[in-house]
Amino acid sequence: MPVDELLDKVSEYLAQDKVEAVREAYEFAADAHGLQTRRSGEPFVEHPVQTALIVADLRLDAEAIQSALLHDVPEDCGIPLQTIEQHFGPRVRLLVDGVTKLSRLAWHERGNGAKTRRSEETDSQAENLRKMFIAMAEDIRVVLIKLADRLHNMRTLSYLPAVKRQAVAEETMEIFAPLASRLGIWQLKWELEDLAFHYIEPERYKEIARLIASRRASRENYIEKVVSVLEQELTRAGIKAEIMGRPKHIFSIHKKMEKYAQQGKSFDQIYDLLAVRILVDELQDCYSALGVVHSLWHPLPGQFDDYIANPKESMYQSLHTTVVCLGGKPLEIQIRSRDMHRIAEYGIAAHWRYKEGAKKDVRFDEKIAWLRQLIEWQKDLAGAREFVESIKTDMFRDQVFVYTPTGEIKDLPAGSTPLDFAYRIHTDLGHRCVGGKVNGRLVPLDYQLQNGDIVEIISSKTSKGPSRDWLNPNLGYVRTSHSKEKIRQWFRKQERGDNIERGKELLEKEFRRLALGLGQEEEIARMFKFDKLDDFHAAIGCGEISTAQIASRLFSQQERHELPEVLPRGEESSSAVEVMGIGDLLTHLAQCCSPVPGDPIVGYITRSRGVTVHRSDCPNVLNEDETERLIKVDWGRARTKLYPVVVRMEALDRVGLLRDVTTIFSEEKLNMAAVATQSRSDHTASISITVETSGLEQLSKLLQKIEGVRGIISVARG
Repeated sequence: MPVDELLDKVSEYLAQDKVEAVREAYEFAADAHGLQTRRSGEPFVEHPVQTALIVADLRLDAEAIQSALLHDVPEDCGIPLQTIEQHFGPRVRLLVDGVTKLSRLAWHERGNGAKTRRSEETDSQAENLRKMFIAMAEDIRVVLIKLADRLHNMRTLSYLPAVKRQAVAEETMEIFAPLASRLGIWQLKWELEDLAFHYIEPERYKEIARLIASRRASRENYIEKVVSVLEQELTRAGIKAEIMGRPKHIFSIHKKMEKYAQQGKSFDQIYDLLAVRILVDELQDCYSALGVVHSLWHPLPGQFDDYIANPKESMYQSLHTTVVCLGGKPLEIQIRSRDMHRIAEYGIAAHWRYKEGAKKDVRFDEKIAWLRQLIEWQKDLAGAREFVESIKTDMFRDQVFVYTPTGEIKDLPAGSTPLDFAYRIHTDLGHRCVGGKVNGRLVPLDYQLQNGDIVEIISSKTSKGPSRDWLNPNLGYVRTSHSKEKIRQWFRKQERGDNIERGKELLEKEFRRLALGLGQEEEIARMFKFDKLDDFHAAIGCGEISTAQIASRLFSQQERHELPEVLPRGEESSSAVEVMGIGDLLTHLAQCCSPVPGDPIVGYITRSRGVTVHRSDCPNVLNEDETERLIKVDWGRARTKLYPVVVRMEALDRVGLLRDVTTIFSEEKLNMAAVATQSRSDHTASISITVETSGLEQLSKLLQKIEGVRGIISVARG
């Protein structure tokens, strides 16, 4: 029976009752289609079965497979949707209805073989695309089934007339292949592209196929040698991995040949036709395997991409490197975990892959919630074209959609601010921005834009350039990498001497704020891989390194601290402070300087209270006569303890000052142990707050936020 292969496949991951539900849907479809045949002469029911097989390859659930089997029944057999609902339930009915509606959409105007492509998209085409996005928002499985339907139609396209073949192939290349790519479904993307290319440019397709075939034997032999070497080295390094050659697809080679032709290179000079993929078990194994590869073969400069740390918008993650391999040949190597490989192959469909009884990915619904919101308020748009243009570029990344004062829609990542909006409009507008209005009301520059906001930028006529504070992540003025890079570019263009001086000022200010000694400058510069202090200062001055990063690095340096070998293995100090060479010993923190994790510290052996821990620059330590009572200590691994720190502020006295300051503490979820205020006759005030903090990183963030409160003159650690 045609359905046997399908039932075998779904039984691999669905429960038996779900397999039976799939069988019932097949029997219903086979009975409905009866003796109908396709242009190829085969029974019509073979098409829904093959569509369902593709859906099963994506490991979608039973409802999706049932809908794939039934998707042509209403249109071709005249069976109403109500009947499908009676037999298979409302969810299957909705899926079948959605796929049927998508099948009716005409993507291009066609008449007498003319105008299949136009640079301007017609309103009707935009409206059809809008309907597809709406269908995706209602249930992503509708579009996944439609992609499977289109793929099988492409596999059997040769039976259609030539004109129809060309039209369907163009439609596939322009609409469905990019859609599969955006959804991250590589399995469908590459085959749709190759099949469409075969009919759009048949001679070019055959030429590339011949070139690939002529070198297949030598290429496969070469890959086998590479795989053998990699297996030995990875095994020696204790990395469990699966290694395979990765075939390049014909359309992707065509695109590369076009690119290389512009550089005057031939097919033989395309260095990344050869490729190897390494699959490992865990994320950390990816980087370990990369180290092995680079120790074996020299990497080509500029040919490394870390899509694990920076995933593509389709959720794709992998490490890509090109190395000079055996015989001096360049070879592309991809390294990813098996979970990453699953996402790379199945994209958004991977969120629907689950064994019976397991929960679907809740985050998936959150990812497309913005699309549902958009559909609610897009009704006010002038037409479908604006709607489509606003979402085609980036369908599945969390984002907000806002309007310019003229009604133009702009999409930005969620959390974006008026400054991000200004830089999105134009770099110069961002540089000249002095304020923003949202829905007609003035808002602070760190206001987070919401869907539907109308944003107006207030700019100065003369540009003084951006503020360095805009790059401070703790202040939240800009959120997008695009904005940050434009700001950094502006500062890089300034004189190096100015950047060095400004960097010194910022560093000294941060050290004063945290009550740290400037003697640590060189050590901190080395943490950031700078040998010269001037280079370090220049990097701070132009915004490449923020003071927040410095505080974070100081704290993380303590986090990574290793216990000395003299301590017995398996034993750790239960205290938050470790006394070097002694192990666990009674310690307490000195109240005179209130050290916190990240501070350089020293211990003082008391006569009756164990070891008192001071900051290294504490006056009581610096003036100590009995230096033999000073002992080396360091922060331990425990991080559950909170440390009391006094924060002192000088400010212009005004109504609501203390409220605004304490709000910052509340937002940072910090406990205030004591508060003291003093007002002076010159309309200034002194505020002293004892706060419980986990360390320098948290303290730095707090002080920077307080500094932004209106009226604050200075803030520093007491």
